[in-house]
Amino acid sequence: MTSRLQDIDLYLQRLGYERAPPPTLDSLRELQRRHTAEFPFETLATLLRMPVPIDLASLERKLLHEGRGGYCYELNRMFLALLQQLGYDARGITGRVLMGGPEDALPARTHLLVLVTIDGVRHIADVGFGGMVPTAPLRLDDEDAQATPHEPYRIESRDGHYLLRAQVAGEWRAMYVFDLQSQVEIDYEVGNWYVSTHPESPFLGQLFVARTGPGLRKTFNNGSFAVHRLGEDSVRRQLADAGAVIEVLRSEFGIRVPEHPQLHAALERLLARSAAA
Repeated sequence: MTSRLQDIDLYLQRLGYERAPPPTLDSLRELQRRHTAEFPFETLATLLRMPVPIDLASLERKLLHEGRGGYCYELNRMFLALLQQLGYDARGITGRVLMGGPEDALPARTHLLVLVTIDGVRHIADVGFGGMVPTAPLRLDDEDAQATPHEPYRIESRDGHYLLRAQVAGEWRAMYVFDLQSQVEIDYEVGNWYVSTHPESPFLGQLFVARTGPGLRKTFNNGSFAVHRLGEDSVRRQLADAGAVIEVLRSEFGIRVPEHPQLHAALERLLARSAAA
């Protein structure tokens, strides 16, 4: 499996660069901010129960040429390759998602993120955590609150592992727990296989979409489209039918919605479940 991007120039152009930026902390901050705004988090593939290949050639085709987004094993896998080719000291690590559940839970390792060391200081970078993706790198060995272009985050050290929290509505909510265990391609493949195929995966048959913008986040959670502006109440609306969902995916998230014979039916089932919940 190749570990190098073949179309890095197009990737950088999508991020607004005419030439490769230097591997500095300032560049990393800007790359992460731009990436979360340009490439949406989306789970159309798992909604349709389609395979989710994560080799770099497939990722480049989907994200750069087909007008799509993806989830962590796609977005962070490609971002990791970009950082490495730009000269960063970067490697993949994995975590267990706690958001919305108990903090003492031990779910499967289903989240891929990136550890980046710059001038001896370790940071985590993450462009694939859906509606609460951090929009700036975070210092690993610092338990103070850290500002980003969106919410503040902080990292707590706990007996060899780390807990990421975000401040949401005045509360420090747990996002995910992770450690620094080395990961290789097969670890990504196994985690991705679980997320995309296991009956208990929260993504299977579901649609979650997210994208950031200046001072705001946009999310689609099954039947509800929401715009969350910093310091303001969220604005939500329930979408009535599959056509409305597809229009929002195109106009609000910039997704080139794939032609798939089962898409309308899958969306209608999703909306019906949401309405009944």
